Amino acid sequence: MKIILPIDVATELEAHLPDDTVVVRVDSEGKLDGDATNAEVYFSWFFLKPTTLHQVLESAPQLRWHHAPNAGVNHIVTPKYIERNLILTNGAGVHAVPIAEFVIAYMLSYAKQLSKLHQQQTQHRWQKGLPIQELLDKTLLIIGAGGIGQEIASRAKAFGMRIFGSRRHPQPLPNFDKVVGADEWKPLLGEADYVVIATPLTWDTKGMIDAEVLRLMRKSAYLINIARGAIVDEFALVKALEDGEIAGAALDTVFTEPLPAESPLWSLPNVFITPHCSGNSPRVKERSLALFLDNFTRYRQSKPLRNIVDQTVGY
Repeated sequence: MKIILPIDVATELEAHLPDDTVVVRVDSEGKLDGDATNAEVYFSWFFLKPTTLHQVLESAPQLRWHHAPNAGVNHIVTPKYIERNLILTNGAGVHAVPIAEFVIAYMLSYAKQLSKLHQQQTQHRWQKGLPIQELLDKTLLIIGAGGIGQEIASRAKAFGMRIFGSRRHPQPLPNFDKVVGADEWKPLLGEADYVVIATPLTWDTKGMIDAEVLRLMRKSAYLINIARGAIVDEFALVKALEDGEIAGAALDTVFTEPLPAESPLWSLPNVFITPHCSGNSPRVKERSLALFLDNFTRYRQSKPLRNIVDQTVGY
């Protein structure tokens, strides 16, 4: 069986592949080191360029299965891609632990006033009286109770939080006090102290955190986005933050990345900006390769694959 592997991890993977596997390597620009005409499997890597993807698709007319290490595949599932009728699997779950830890860090940073305390330290000021809070008994709404959302919930529950979640197919989940449908979370905004966006970017979720949603949130509420920047109407968010409609926001992802230097988000005192790094961890690579190898074994044995993406909905 012939497969296409990213040059970044090909050597590591080849040591674990069956002897009858023929590997064609591809670099970040889409250049292949061999004939991929009869390749069945393509494992892409992070930061996949559209030109690289299209180059591989054109070079491999018999391709049947594509595994992407990302959880979000909005940059992959284009009309041209859908025409190929490939099986697409993603890396849902490989980033869940570091992202969940980052969400806890954002909430603790806000609740414990860590940015202001650090500022006081740099100014050599010993000042008490900051409005330091607890997470105990606070309400967390997780929009997107998938793998990442569930990892967030398990950690937040350890702090004694009340946790609501939403998902396309609602069902009772461990650590959640309530799980509603994907269109039923807005009535919960008025109860939430923290709102975490953990839903994939699709046509339905693009721009869904708009001015109306922000008005429904508590003035004391804190918004956290670890999903995709385009899910949030950034102009509406800036206005809500400036006008005090919500207390603040932690943004690991924004509409335009890198965030332009002239963006007002940089200067707002109630915003915590991080450079799309919440999923970073030395263990992500290990989990990504293990997931692909497990799925490759399943593929060879004609068993159901893990993490198959419904391309009609985008995740």
